[in-house]
Amino acid sequence: MVSVCVPVYNGMKYVGEQLGSILCQLGEGDEVVVSDDGSTDGTLEYVRALSAEDPRVRVVEHAKEPSSHAFDYTTRNVEHAILHSRGDVIFLADQDDVWMPGKVSLFLEELKGSDLVLSDCVVVDGGMGVLSDSYFRLNGSAPGILRNLVGNSYLGCCMAFRRTLLRYALPFPRTLVPHDIWLGLLAEARGRVSFLRTPTMYYRRHSGNLSSSGGTSANSLAFKLYYRLAVAFSLIKRLYVE
Repeated sequence: MVSVCVPVYNGMKYVGEQLGSILCQLGEGDEVVVSDDGSTDGTLEYVRALSAEDPRVRVVEHAKEPSSHAFDYTTRNVEHAILHSRGDVIFLADQDDVWMPGKVSLFLEELKGSDLVLSDCVVVDGGMGVLSDSYFRLNGSAPGILRNLVGNSYLGCCMAFRRTLLRYALPFPRTLVPHDIWLGLLAEARGRVSFLRTPTMYYRRHSGNLSSSGGTSANSLAFKLYYRLAVAFSLIKRLYVE
């Protein structure tokens, strides 16, 4: 069984296109878990109506927790969706991207020999104009724990993993550790990670994105150092202490 976890918040503009690109690739016994973080633009009502038409869509509501950083909101909502998922394989998806045909079957084949798979993607703007034909090339993406502590390659919306990874990934750290780098580094430390050079989705960058991945960081040097130390400390604690 495949579970696709989609955190949403005020995503009405694009979420229908994204869910359509996902559902057409799933089987009858698969599911899309949509976790809403308190949308006020009609997103929740839309996905509820879609769920009534397609039983593969399951809607759960997440009570947003106070935070000083946007990516922490997203990480908590992703965790909430994962906790409600039931599949042996879990895909992560953003509310505003578009999956390319064949993504699910390509990942499932790659996951036969891997614990986590990360694919390349085409970076586009809000109107689907191509900004870069390779996020991997744009970002310098490559495996390696130290390399990814310095510059993260793990883009959550391009990831899928086996449920067994959750044995040591959950609960997510309660510090500012993004879900995607957390899952990626744990998979590298405990299993096998595959970087799939084939683009499998269109990664939409626009003013309403919930995260800043793929854009220029506005964070201070002090925050960047704190963030990397938080990731490293949380990883060591989970692997060797807990």
